[in-house]
Amino acid sequence: MDVSRATEAGQAPAGRVAGAAGMVLLTLASAQFLMTLDSSVMNVSIATVAKDVGTTVTGIQAAITFYTLVMASLMITGGKLGQILGRKRAFGIGCVIYGCGSLTTALSPSLPVLLAGWSVLEGVGAALIMPAIVALVASNFARSERPRAYGLVASAGAIAVAAGPLIGGLFTTYWSWRWVFAGEVLVVLVILAFTRRIADTPPEKGIRLDLVGTVLSALGLGLIVYGILRAGTWGFVQPKEGAPQWLGLSPVIWLVLLGGVVLRVFMWWEIHQGKSGRAVLVDPAMLRIRVLRGGLISFLFQYLLQAGLFFVVPLFLSVALGLSAVATGVRLLPLSVTLLLAAVGVPRLFPNASPRRVVQIGFLALFAGIVIMLALLDAGAGPEIVTWPMLLAGLGVGALASQLGSVTVSAVPDEQSGEVGGVQNTVTNLGASIGTALAGAVLISALTTSFLTGVQHNPNVPKDVANKAQVQLAGGIPFMSDKDLQAQLNKAGVPAKTADAIVTENSNARIDGLRSSLSLLAIVALIATFATRRIPTQQPSASPAADAAAGPPDQA
Repeated sequence: MDVSRATEAGQAPAGRVAGAAGMVLLTLASAQFLMTLDSSVMNVSIATVAKDVGTTVTGIQAAITFYTLVMASLMITGGKLGQILGRKRAFGIGCVIYGCGSLTTALSPSLPVLLAGWSVLEGVGAALIMPAIVALVASNFARSERPRAYGLVASAGAIAVAAGPLIGGLFTTYWSWRWVFAGEVLVVLVILAFTRRIADTPPEKGIRLDLVGTVLSALGLGLIVYGILRAGTWGFVQPKEGAPQWLGLSPVIWLVLLGGVVLRVFMWWEIHQGKSGRAVLVDPAMLRIRVLRGGLISFLFQYLLQAGLFFVVPLFLSVALGLSAVATGVRLLPLSVTLLLAAVGVPRLFPNASPRRVVQIGFLALFAGIVIMLALLDAGAGPEIVTWPMLLAGLGVGALASQLGSVTVSAVPDEQSGEVGGVQNTVTNLGASIGTALAGAVLISALTTSFLTGVQHNPNVPKDVANKAQVQLAGGIPFMSDKDLQAQLNKAGVPAKTADAIVTENSNARIDGLRSSLSLLAIVALIATFATRRIPTQQPSASPAADAAAGPPDQA
């Protein structure tokens, strides 16, 4: 019996054995792990990479930003190309492009070559691979098997976020960051070798790429994501000191608004194309499906919270406490353990659990972890305070991962799974960008306010020094360790007594900033819990009745 036809019929393939299914799942999960690893592994190696390729820290940060930008901008297009080429072929082509990018990055002698390899080639490869992963899970597993399959694939990405700092720290400390990318080439070759085991859906006849829609979607998404990524540097609405201004406001708000207008034009164009019977990039009717919208909203919240936590907690460990990159990575590993247990265990132990209930429990677990971290965070707190918050956060993310992928894909016919994959990955990238930007903006704002208030009222800080700090640092204070601040103050010739007072205020303000960011994330987690009403209460199944239960297009 043909694997593709069997899965299209919603039945488990007759000849499939557990080992073969496991190998398919391992292949797809490995690809998801690889796509996510780059975003986290380099954050601990920025200074070293900058030195090796003859650029500045700002240059490497721009490369990281551009990588995210390319991925987010092209995800929807990557999903459509999967329909045109066939998902398995799009996956393979994406792996080849990604592998070439990794090799180029490993050998890069300069920033332009690094940008070409990492930001462009790897970004384009990821935009083909990630939507294809979503579609290939749908074509290789029956609906009843999908929650577990999607849970494992999603958990592989989340584990990459947690393990990235540890992997990056180990390689940068004991070998070279270049070996990370060289290793990615080997992993890509192994993945390509095992793709023959993956069941494919053939290319869809008569499907064409909507070039105008491609340009409009890439431009709109690119403007929004780029604006959000620059919010920490430029300010979201009010421009920071020294930042550019457009009509008296930060460029960020204008970029986001302009991106929104372009996306509105994109949707108008898609509706016009659909009514005319011509090619569309995204079926507008698909986005009106109630269950799909509910799944995408929950995905947005999940990745916002996930990215925000992985911005705040490593800052506390590495900067506030001065832990090494390796030690920081080790402290984040408890999250990986509970995440994997929840992603695998929930579908296996509770196969008929209400997806809505599981998603709500996931957000509540995230909320509880953040609140515990908030309660334990104090000036004298050590690294051990993150253990329980990380365990709970992992449990929450794992619970979400076990349901959301299956919810979104099961809301539409299987032939639209590639389109859903593109939209889903666009939403997750957008959520991650918003989470990092929001957590960073709130942290710096609270840090600045707390520090400036502290030095103004500290009797050991002369008034002229406090006033000078008020003027020079009003645009935002960098989040820095006591050691680095002490070194800068000594270099500037600040008296020891004044320097000690400033370092103390910085230490207190740092905690205030971290608390403010965590408080915002806790509020978002609570809101997310109440935003799950569109998630279905029954597990997707292979029956036509369940397909109908996915809901007709919601006209609201």
